[in-house]
Amino acid sequence: MLEALALPFMQRALLAGVLVGAMASYLGVFVVQRRMSFLGSGLGHAALGGVALGLFLGYPPLYVAIPFTVAVALLIAWVRERTELGGDTAVGIFFSLSVAIGIVLLSLKTEYAADAFTYLFGSILAVGPADLWAVAGVALLTLASVPLWGRWAYATFDRDLARADRLPVLADDYLLAALVAAVVVSAVKVVGILLVAAFLVLPPASARLLARTFAGTTVLAIGLGVAGAVAGLFLAYLFDVPSGATVILVESGLFLAALLFSPKT
Repeated sequence: MLEALALPFMQRALLAGVLVGAMASYLGVFVVQRRMSFLGSGLGHAALGGVALGLFLGYPPLYVAIPFTVAVALLIAWVRERTELGGDTAVGIFFSLSVAIGIVLLSLKTEYAADAFTYLFGSILAVGPADLWAVAGVALLTLASVPLWGRWAYATFDRDLARADRLPVLADDYLLAALVAAVVVSAVKVVGILLVAAFLVLPPASARLLARTFAGTTVLAIGLGVAGAVAGLFLAYLFDVPSGATVILVESGLFLAALLFSPKT
């Protein structure tokens, strides 16, 4: 395994896995606590439209998919806030539309169908320099949001009181949705569109079973997300199996262990 780490593609894969595992787990604690898990799944599927658009235009898919999916996330938040439709309905509408756009675009350029499979099922070993730069950019944005953790946690547990204290709850909702969308897209190359919601939910869910405080849940979730990504990567390389599914299997194993040893069960 030490020899494998000398390979450039393994170095990129490891760095991408660590960054995505940390980001998805950090934002995932808010997704889980706010019962927004369906949003992660919807945005993962919406990313297909952005990936297909990037392939159709001949640009690096992640560079197109990130702004595309962020726009979808903001539209979902806007519809949920301004209409009587529920959040799950808004997610269902826009992810269906995005998937339909993706299918049409891929049908127009069938030579890119194989590339699309990489994003559907994940291929962390195929992470290129351009993909890594995109992930690093999203990581910087996520890091910049860390000072807002306390404000987001306050609104997560008592939204009405946070509004009464004149906190910008609505603006924070839009910002959180945009960051979740960007992180979901950056995770697509690691675990794939079909599995990305699990990467956003499993580490925070495991941490929630073990930690006593929300701060402890956040820290533990990040640790579990990074550990699962690294372990999954090495196991995938060792046994020559799909890396995305392997990462999720490791995270699922960690969740089952947390379920067994949780003081809350």
